[in-house]
Amino acid sequence: MSTVDVLLSDGTTVQLRRIDPDDAPAIVAMHSRFSERTRYLRYFSPYPRIPDRDLHRFVYVDHHDREAFVVLAGDRIVAVGRYERLGPRSPDAEVAFVVEDAYQGRGIGSVLLEHLADAARRAGITSFVAEVLPANGAMQRVFADFGYQVQRQFADGVVHLSFPIAPTEQTLEVQRGREQRTEARSIARLLAPHGIAVYGASATGQGVGAAVLGHLRDFGFAGAVVPVHPSAATVAGLPAYPSAADAGQPVDLAVVAVTPDAVPAVVADAAAAGVHGLVVISAGFAEAGAAGAAAQRALVRQAHAAGMRVVGPNCLGIANTDPAVRLNATLAPVLPPAGRVGFFSQSGAFGVALLAEADRRGLGLSSLVSAGNRADVSGNDLLQYWQDDPATDVIMLYLETFGNPRKFARLTRRIGRAKPVVALASPARPAALPGGPDEVAVSALFAQSGVIRVDTVTELFDVGVLLAKQPLPAGRRVGVVGNSSALTGLAATACAAHGLEVAAGYPRDVGPRAGTSEFALALTATAADERVDALVAVFAPPLPGQLVDTDADFAAGLAGVLDTGKPVVATFLAGGLPADVPAYSGVEEAVRALARVTTYTDWLRRPPGAVPELSDVDAAAADAAIRVDGPDQAGRLLGAYGVEVVDSVPVRSADEAAEVAGRIGFPVALKAAAAGLRHRLDLGAVRLALADPVAVRRAYDEMAALFGADVLVQAMVPPGVACVVELVEDPTFGPVVGFGLGGVATELLGDRAWRAVPLTDRDARELVDEPRAAPLLRGYRGAEPVDRDALVDLLLRVGRLADEQPRVRALTLNPVLVRADGISVLHATVRIGAAATRPDTGPRRL
Repeated sequence: MSTVDVLLSDGTTVQLRRIDPDDAPAIVAMHSRFSERTRYLRYFSPYPRIPDRDLHRFVYVDHHDREAFVVLAGDRIVAVGRYERLGPRSPDAEVAFVVEDAYQGRGIGSVLLEHLADAARRAGITSFVAEVLPANGAMQRVFADFGYQVQRQFADGVVHLSFPIAPTEQTLEVQRGREQRTEARSIARLLAPHGIAVYGASATGQGVGAAVLGHLRDFGFAGAVVPVHPSAATVAGLPAYPSAADAGQPVDLAVVAVTPDAVPAVVADAAAAGVHGLVVISAGFAEAGAAGAAAQRALVRQAHAAGMRVVGPNCLGIANTDPAVRLNATLAPVLPPAGRVGFFSQSGAFGVALLAEADRRGLGLSSLVSAGNRADVSGNDLLQYWQDDPATDVIMLYLETFGNPRKFARLTRRIGRAKPVVALASPARPAALPGGPDEVAVSALFAQSGVIRVDTVTELFDVGVLLAKQPLPAGRRVGVVGNSSALTGLAATACAAHGLEVAAGYPRDVGPRAGTSEFALALTATAADERVDALVAVFAPPLPGQLVDTDADFAAGLAGVLDTGKPVVATFLAGGLPADVPAYSGVEEAVRALARVTTYTDWLRRPPGAVPELSDVDAAAADAAIRVDGPDQAGRLLGAYGVEVVDSVPVRSADEAAEVAGRIGFPVALKAAAAGLRHRLDLGAVRLALADPVAVRRAYDEMAALFGADVLVQAMVPPGVACVVELVEDPTFGPVVGFGLGGVATELLGDRAWRAVPLTDRDARELVDEPRAAPLLRGYRGAEPVDRDALVDLLLRVGRLADEQPRVRALTLNPVLVRADGISVLHATVRIGAAATRPDTGPRRL
């Protein structure tokens, strides 16, 4: 195990790694810093010094039956945790840990317990035991608060604790709750600093550093701003200091705009001043090549070792419009007005244009982070922060890559239930992803997570202003009102194209001669119409002199429908819309934004579903199947998850085919062994219902001449509708499960539905219903409906396999025959990759 960075409950970073014999002096030094109470609670005695024999045992472990982890703050060990198996091959181990006094109460014990339990499970240990003094309530709470089912017994003045360490929904919920709080706290410290040090602001007022310093000052930052300069006494009229610590006042954020080679010295100086976070605007890191990437990794290591988080490098900066903070630590001279939208941009250069567009649209921001190279702080961190931020109602993201797609999907599934997430996310995808989701399916995968995915910057703001200024629609029924039959007709056509329903009696054209009163009456009646969930107002300016000025104030006609609880979007060519009404340059843009938001509200109304418990799952058998290659590997792996695959026996001659068929029992099927041919009945690569040896030999000879000597013999199963189930590792979403009906036509049309794992029961049912050919499963044109519940169960089992087995990189079940009385999986192929830790699994780490 390499060193990992972890966040504590106060938002600072520390490092965790396995203990090493060379740690002995640091262990002694840590022990010397313990208070008498800490020694007594850990060792049940004063234990003033560590005997050499104990020290040797502490630092020498086998990393299997005995494991120990140390936690470092900088170069000091501040905590140690260990487990020790209670006997050879025992499933139980004793666990203990101790934290230096200055670091107690910051969540280190919980982090150690997560990593110790993970290591113990991999060593075959299933339960931990611990002995704790009754006075050590803090240690008892660490175990109890983790969600484990702890059994307590008091004897001989000691509390004996025991608990299973297998992860459960409760322990996972506790772990993720801690993750959310720690990550949110680390971002809160960045966005609400008490004092800021600026490195790289020139005394001449030229350059990037001076620009950021000016923006901080001009925006009215509520705390202290400290320019750090090696020689100048003042910078931009502010007292300057050679070191941040020399300022003599609290500084907890550093803005860095120096050359890349000067960054390490700046980080060291900021750490000495007690800084919590760095905003590194300096370029020349990973975007500049291999040397820059190495410098970027070194920057993050140095910052984390000092307890700091990093925004950037190569970033636009961060901002917080809260009147009590007034932070503009960005390269943008002017920020949009204060509002309720949190904005994350991965691109620094693009961020300036985004801020300008937000200002033009009147879209108020609560906070902004532009992460640049995203070496540390990412969009996922901001999602964790904005989840509970009372100043933020809407989240907007511009993403170029996904560092941890599984975590992104998990967070948005949760956060999207409370706050809409709009994402312009176009990460680079490989040109060829055989069997993987296409662009339509990618949008569906975003929607599954509650994300409103948009395709352009314009659409990002089209949707953002609608969410920020208007209520959510209660349904898909739209009332269209306007003064131009051409515009109202265009709006009705756009609604149909985007899956919205034009309500009965609409569109309503008030005519080109209608004035304000007629317009207002029509809008008010539409807003009161129970058949209408949302309003689209489309108006063209009247001809010159057609109406008197007092009767041509069409914008005033909208005022009466702004508090009806129904959203209003407008294409108002006359100009002058009320501030609370989203204005669009064209009808199509207005309707498209409304459709995006309506799809999101449809998702909100659907229950989230649950990941059900499944019977007949054998994790040990699955591990064995993955380790042993062979022609039946896929069948053995699926069997461990309760999925039976009909046996296929490979043969290479007509006589062998006849002999195997007789052993299996007639009738049989013969299939070409090549994976792409096993279901191609249309090419003659599949021969069915062969009733005797003569038929088998004849069929084999014909197939061998066409497709080669390798043929599979399989028992016949009852006929059904052919389906395909797939698992692939998607670059954006991680493992995804696909479902569609079999056949060349559906493959040609890409008629597949996809969902990211873990699959809920609702996800599985939606997979079955979503393909365009799905009516064939419900009894199309008089056919007998199939057992859709059996398909749902199969998809849930494949989803669980995908979630639990990171080495499974691809899996295909083709064909799966589904009938009224169940299913038959006729063939399965699997691709196994190297062992790897999948992101968003295991104990917490950055």
